[in-house]
Amino acid sequence: MTPAQLQALSSISGSADLLSDAADCWSYGYDNSRRHQAPDAVVFPCDHETVQRIVQFCYRENIPLTPRGRGTGTTGATVPARGGLVLSMERMDRILDFDPANRTITVEPGVTNQAVQERAAEYGLFWAPDPTSAAFCTVGGNLAYNSAGPRAVKYGTPRENTLGLRAVSGAGETFRCGVRTTKGVVGYDLTRLLIGSEGTLAIITEAVLKLLPRPAAKGTMRAVYRDIESAAQAIAEIMGQPEVPCALEFIDAQAIAMIRHHSRADLPEQAGAMLIIEADGSPASLEQAIAAIHAAARNTGLVDFRSATSDKEIKALWDTRKALSPALRTVAPKKINEDVVVPVSSLPALITGLERLARRFGITIVNFGHAGNGNIHVNLLVDPDDARQMERAHTCLMQVFDLVLSLDGTLSGEHGVGLEKRDFIAREIGPEALQLMRRIKDQFDPRLILNPGKMLPPIQTD
Repeated sequence: MTPAQLQALSSISGSADLLSDAADCWSYGYDNSRRHQAPDAVVFPCDHETVQRIVQFCYRENIPLTPRGRGTGTTGATVPARGGLVLSMERMDRILDFDPANRTITVEPGVTNQAVQERAAEYGLFWAPDPTSAAFCTVGGNLAYNSAGPRAVKYGTPRENTLGLRAVSGAGETFRCGVRTTKGVVGYDLTRLLIGSEGTLAIITEAVLKLLPRPAAKGTMRAVYRDIESAAQAIAEIMGQPEVPCALEFIDAQAIAMIRHHSRADLPEQAGAMLIIEADGSPASLEQAIAAIHAAARNTGLVDFRSATSDKEIKALWDTRKALSPALRTVAPKKINEDVVVPVSSLPALITGLERLARRFGITIVNFGHAGNGNIHVNLLVDPDDARQMERAHTCLMQVFDLVLSLDGTLSGEHGVGLEKRDFIAREIGPEALQLMRRIKDQFDPRLILNPGKMLPPIQTD
């Protein structure tokens, strides 16, 4: 960006809300993917009107504009791949309206997931999405990736729990979409289109979130299995019976080994896989739900099944699950982190297939995740300085994707596409659909300034 452009931008945002020194901008060039590209400048809008003026300026000047929350994403979606301006939404963190009677809360995108949960809890309500990074990630980021977390198995993702949005298109036009009611079918569903679009179509500045009543009772269980096949079969059985758990998390043998090393978890020596299961509802119905889940979880491979009997035990179980992803960074120089999804009934085939690929390519693969949705986080642990290992890992990853698609799955459940998966999505989406998506992008963002280089693969030229 030129000095004149920076000066003009400063007059829009105010000098206190603009960074242009290279050292100050450096940390805004990465996310949790560990990719990095320094932006030319970083701006911190504080309201919708300022966002609109900034987008209009970038549209006139043809400046790449990358929206950003707290940078907790893992696919490089907030990395300013083409430099330009980072639009950091962290200062737009107000709760604009709270309507317990209608079970809605209207927020700016910089509000953290945890802040929403804490405010809603004052009236016995909650917002369904609960990523493991809830204390740090923003609602805007949750919407950008459609990130959900464990509770999605029963309560759905942001797409099912967001009623309406206010946003600014790539041409700087303000628009609203969606409703404030639980029903509505007027016009195209732009709300669900924007959610999961990673800021490539518009900048979300307000969101009307649908809240749900907090269950009166909850039960947390742990099931340990002798092998992965038994655990995978149990998942299919649990999800095939009427008592739907509110969380069903899977942890494989490699992850269990990490748990043993990094915690004091009491696990049987023959543990080859583990499920963390949570059920909720009324106190009268909870006992029946737990019994039904226990019956479904029981098979010849079950080693141990127990219910947590105290808040301390429940917290220890969930702390163990939430610590897995960051702990992986301590045991390998790099992890290739994929969050694939298959139909729940196909989980046994996915898990056994991943084990075969790990053995065939000599790559350590750690699997865990939201098994109730068929959403498994597949982590290939590699050394980026070992060229041969990286070559094997790349080939292995291609076969992981082939396996997922052969099971009618999808390559990303909640981490998004960003830069990490952009070049692979043509494996899942046909050329006709991709062309339609590019036309939609052109309508929302005529000069292609919004988060350029993300989501859609580049057009191949001869």
